[in-house]
Amino acid sequence: MSRRSATLVVSGVLLSGLVLVAALLPVPYVVFRPGPLTDVLGEGEQGPIITVEGARSYSTTGSLDLTTVGVTPAGADMDLLTAMRAWVDPDLAVVPRDLVYPGNPTTEEARDRNAAVFSSSQELASVAALRQLGYDVPVEADQVLVREVLDGAASEGVLEPGDQVLDVDGETVGTPSDVVEGIGEFEPGDSVPMTVVRDGETLDLDVPTSESQTDPGEPAIGVIVGQAWDLPVDISIDVPGSIGGSSAGLVFALGIVDTMTPEDLLSDTAIAGTGEISPDGAVGPISGVQQKIAAARDDDVDLFLAPASNCSAISGSAAGDMLVVPVDTLDEAVDVVSSVASGETEALPSCDETS
Repeated sequence: MSRRSATLVVSGVLLSGLVLVAALLPVPYVVFRPGPLTDVLGEGEQGPIITVEGARSYSTTGSLDLTTVGVTPAGADMDLLTAMRAWVDPDLAVVPRDLVYPGNPTTEEARDRNAAVFSSSQELASVAALRQLGYDVPVEADQVLVREVLDGAASEGVLEPGDQVLDVDGETVGTPSDVVEGIGEFEPGDSVPMTVVRDGETLDLDVPTSESQTDPGEPAIGVIVGQAWDLPVDISIDVPGSIGGSSAGLVFALGIVDTMTPEDLLSDTAIAGTGEISPDGAVGPISGVQQKIAAARDDDVDLFLAPASNCSAISGSAAGDMLVVPVDTLDEAVDVVSSVASGETEALPSCDETS
């Protein structure tokens, strides 16, 4: 072998090695993939997923699936080769890690955050559904509650779930934003004077802070706070498995409406959907909508309900024969389901019309 040939061979081997090493280096992205579906009108580990006490409930002949997205875990690195493979798959999405895991949390921290938001979304779905059904569901006057204390939070062991926050640094609070604003007056590492009611007893606490993982330089106590609601009906949602986030709110609300409606709303229709829900029934955007559509498509779902504000991401999605309808409110979602169940689909909106 000539010197020139040997040089070319060695150079080729070195180049191949460099390419291989580069392909295995971690990149700051995560992958979204279609996740499993759960019929919220079905059975959980302890009985029906949705149960109602204090009002009559009714059976249904259809299915109503909440959709999920599989995401690269917070504590796992993704290499360039994996990212490139996902990039060419139309059912997958490559997303910057910072958008999904701001502040670079551990896997446990990310799971705790998602679980706390998931729990809050169930309560908001109950409020929206009961209001849709004509119930009066007022806010309990000026009551702000600690919903969750995250594992490893600065306030762990000081605040407890169920604490009613009366004031922050002497300033009376009436909304969750009042709590956030009050804490924001301090520096990370400071202790914040707070007054809470716990089991009927008023307590003056010094609540430690740490630096926020989502907003560097700002203080955080590591809790989820929410408004207290005066629910006239006791609604329980028990979803099996470890599902997190707020995107199941629309499906939960629709499931409660169907459970408490004498008429068979679904009428043997297979429905899936996604979207955040607000107390007034507004449907908000979510991430991973195309992966959720793909999961529903592969499960032979008839109708997929999606937030209208996600239309730009839905346009061109591979829904197959499945009908995808954008909605802005829970009221619209109920109307769409009724129309599809009765076979009246010609006048339904599409993202082409709303985008």
